[in-house]
Amino acid sequence: MPPIVYEKKGRIAFITINRPQRRNALNFEAFGLLAKAWLDFRDDPDLWVAIVTGAGDKAFCAGGDLKEFIPMVTQNIEALQASGGTQTMGQDFPANAALVAVLRDVEIYKPIIAAVNGFCIAGGMEVLQGTDIRIAAEHASFAIGEPRRGLFPGGGSTVKLPRQLPFPWAMEILLTAEPISAHKAYHYGIVNEVVPLAELMPTAIKYAELICKNGPYAVRKVKEAALKGLALPLKEALEQELAYAADVFSTEDAMEGIRAFGERREPLWKGRGGDACGSIQSLTACLRARLCVAYQFDSASVCHSEPSTPPWRGIFYGALRR
Repeated sequence: MPPIVYEKKGRIAFITINRPQRRNALNFEAFGLLAKAWLDFRDDPDLWVAIVTGAGDKAFCAGGDLKEFIPMVTQNIEALQASGGTQTMGQDFPANAALVAVLRDVEIYKPIIAAVNGFCIAGGMEVLQGTDIRIAAEHASFAIGEPRRGLFPGGGSTVKLPRQLPFPWAMEILLTAEPISAHKAYHYGIVNEVVPLAELMPTAIKYAELICKNGPYAVRKVKEAALKGLALPLKEALEQELAYAADVFSTEDAMEGIRAFGERREPLWKGRGGDACGSIQSLTACLRARLCVAYQFDSASVCHSEPSTPPWRGIFYGALRR
């Protein structure tokens, strides 16, 4: 069996780290295949959500393999720095693929769910921090273990963890390198749920199926807006949100969702972006104008624009009347 098992079932991608004999630690081949799986998931329009887990019942992922991967990095650090991480190291493996594998150097705006089935350590934690919804088995444990080995957690933990947790809890995990239990991880807000091992994958699949009920383009843009908004001042983030909203409101899916609601049926999603408002530069103004029409504001005084009536206005009011 390959060290990474990548399966597609309907709209859901399943990625399994498959080195249980090494606590699902990642060697060169595993890093490369994991990076390749993430990129394929990102680029496949038929896949809407991914679930990542580990093989067996002992470990989700123990990070980079201390026997195979880490020594090669430490012995070649100067060459890696000089190449910007693009140097090939063994098996034609580009070193920076490891940063894609742990979701550091890649932008994926489709939802990713983690099903943590055991030890989640070092690079495993860095994969986890790149996911959106996290389910842990009751026996799972979590740690940033690199300092215990005199190493640095360079896959994003020193940046992401203080953004995702209250500062003292993040620093506790980063500085002590001590594992915490699944229940403590839930208390800290690292995971969404803690469940018995037998319920782990069914719970992850439940979340994936709930997401798949939603418009896929809208879901992607919601995630993108949330992630990019974290890097912006509040006012700029709100302006960006309007631009994303205008884009989504102009899609076929926006009209289909309202129509399906009015007709009491499941929507048939297309998952394509919209361009009814013209260039991206005019999206924010367009949304303001459309909202003025939809809510019957004075567009000249409030929205500073005179839009044509959007095609979904009749559908919107028709749905509300039902």
